[in-house]
Amino acid sequence: MQSAYHRLAPFIQEYIYQQGWASLRPIQAEACRIVFETDNHLLIAAGTASGKTEAAFLPALTLLHEKPSRSVGAIYISPIKALINDQFDRLTELLQYADLPVWAWHGDVAQSRKKKLLTHPRGILQITPESLESLLINKSTEIDRIFGDLRFVIIDEVHAFIGSDRGCQILCQLSRLAKLTSNQPRRIGLSATLGDYSLAESWLQADTSQTVITPKISGAARKLQLSIEHFYDPGLVVRAKGDTRDKVFNPYHLYLFRQTEGRKSLIFANGRTATEEAIAALREIAQAKGAPDIYHVHHGSISAALRETAEEAMRDPEKMAVTAATVTFEMGIDLGHLDRVLQLEAPASVASFLQRLGRSGRRGDTAEMRFICAEDKPTGEEILPEQIPWQLLQSIAIIQLYLEEQWIEPARILHYPFSLLYHQTMSTLASLGELSPSEIAQNVLKLPPFRSISQDDFRLFLRHLLDIDHLERTPEGGLIVGIAAEKLINNFKFYAIFPDTEEYLVKYAGKAIGSIIVPPMEGDRFSLAGKTWEVIEVNAKKKTIAVEPSKKSVTSSSWRGNTGEIHSKVLQRMKQVLQETTLYSYLQPGAKQRLQDARELAKSTGLLHKPIQLIDEEVCCIFPWMGTIAFRTLERFLRFYAKDALGLKSIKARSPYFLIVRLGKCQLENLYTEIQSLSDRATSVTDLIKPDETLIFNKYDAYIPIELLEKAFTHDYLDLAEVQTLLKNW
Repeated sequence: MQSAYHRLAPFIQEYIYQQGWASLRPIQAEACRIVFETDNHLLIAAGTASGKTEAAFLPALTLLHEKPSRSVGAIYISPIKALINDQFDRLTELLQYADLPVWAWHGDVAQSRKKKLLTHPRGILQITPESLESLLINKSTEIDRIFGDLRFVIIDEVHAFIGSDRGCQILCQLSRLAKLTSNQPRRIGLSATLGDYSLAESWLQADTSQTVITPKISGAARKLQLSIEHFYDPGLVVRAKGDTRDKVFNPYHLYLFRQTEGRKSLIFANGRTATEEAIAALREIAQAKGAPDIYHVHHGSISAALRETAEEAMRDPEKMAVTAATVTFEMGIDLGHLDRVLQLEAPASVASFLQRLGRSGRRGDTAEMRFICAEDKPTGEEILPEQIPWQLLQSIAIIQLYLEEQWIEPARILHYPFSLLYHQTMSTLASLGELSPSEIAQNVLKLPPFRSISQDDFRLFLRHLLDIDHLERTPEGGLIVGIAAEKLINNFKFYAIFPDTEEYLVKYAGKAIGSIIVPPMEGDRFSLAGKTWEVIEVNAKKKTIAVEPSKKSVTSSSWRGNTGEIHSKVLQRMKQVLQETTLYSYLQPGAKQRLQDARELAKSTGLLHKPIQLIDEEVCCIFPWMGTIAFRTLERFLRFYAKDALGLKSIKARSPYFLIVRLGKCQLENLYTEIQSLSDRATSVTDLIKPDETLIFNKYDAYIPIELLEKAFTHDYLDLAEVQTLLKNW
């Protein structure tokens, strides 16, 4: 370890001394060895607060110090702006005695600062994929001057990119940069939650000749403290003004208040609406009890100023603060010491659980997370599937999969990302100008994400773009951006591959609070930044909403949410939770009783052995115990194949937990036999698409031929083979 320390640049040694480090951490020493002694790429997979960022930057900065680059020397790619801002401050401190500037580049950075970098490109550039796309399009003639001697590309939170359109976009960008500069920089990936290192290594290596080295560092077992509590939510609680007795508050919210009282706490929720509701409730209880207002909300629709206020409050060791957040705090933003991390309901994945758990237990402390699950208070009229505590079961399953197997979901690889193909084709034409069809194919089809797309599919794609005027053929036979696509491509929103959301800017007294997606009516009330607002005026043309504070209850929801994809292994483990008799030590009294009731229900109904249960004279419930993709496949089989064949009246789904089927004249046994036959039937996955069905799910799908959309949907969003395998265990 000492040899690694002495190999570092003098200004880095001085920084380490000033920070009071006793030595380099094992992951840092090993990263130094690999960067200094090899030319390989590097994947740093280690827990939160393990020193990953320094492991990447210390050796890279040393080499850039010893042999300065004639252009930007290193790019740091981050999934979110907040992480760039956080790392910018850390790097600025590290480089205060070095001649290496740090540049942050995203939508909130001043143009004057960006112009300064473009005038003298050097040092370290911290950027999002969207801003990098903008540079490739708008500064195409200057790319070699800006990045010609690029040495390192550091990609943070690689697990957030692998298997996503955004991750594919990064691979396209890196390949395009390498081609434009005739230079292949080394890549360093960082992640705290990777289940399959080989898959991540393949992703990081894409389109390069260097191999990827992942240091294997063994350390002490992580100390965990977990708990799960369950509540029945009575819904709206009417409280007389001035009444501060505990029994007049919603017990679910009161428990959350008690768990965070006097503790610096981070609350994770699975959507923006849930974060808002939690903080609004906590603020109301605190106000009633005369406690200070220490509450914040942090998500993508909160104004930058309010997000920064929340970040500063969480970092300040002298202040108590409680913040409810979505994935924006799931990433590696340094929040310093936290007393407690709480999770409302179940996260969608083990990976998400580990990311959120990693916010606590930093620097060797015990990692602590408290789950709180709630259900509507039963009325006695709930049908069978509504009597099962799905969120409680999912929370237990996710915890057990990690504790028992250290299992983390493998990334899903998209074979036919046609929306991204449109994006990168148009971006390449906007960057390079007129190209022949063969030149477009040479520049686009050879990008890593498109290796499964055939020449025939690409020709069909180009012909379609010509037909809809998104491409135009020149007299010389070349192709350029068509008139129908110019407005789309010239808009800054084009740089992002994720879908646009038309948001309304919310203002109080002329000051921005944040934005919402679902436009309310005048007089409506909604939560934003943890406070309740009443709508005074809606300006549809300017997309602005004027509000004033309100003490009344919320009347409308500001966002539409989704639960994300859940892996089949999580559903299978949920089923096992109901089957076994294990008393998990982390269950609190309410959760323990609720699980016991659910197990007794499962035993009395036999639902674990009979996946199709009759719940009314003509209504049955199907419990597939399949993840999101397999569930979607089974649901489509029932809707588009079995429904007419069996004479079923209707099918309703709550993905991925259960399906409600109105049988009509069909017998329960016939439905079971039909589903079972799918396990060895030679069914084509194309039978699971309705004729003339609209398959527009991604940002640019509207410009893709229907034949290609069907191909993408059947290969990337359905999995008949998995359904057939799981049905064999019914």
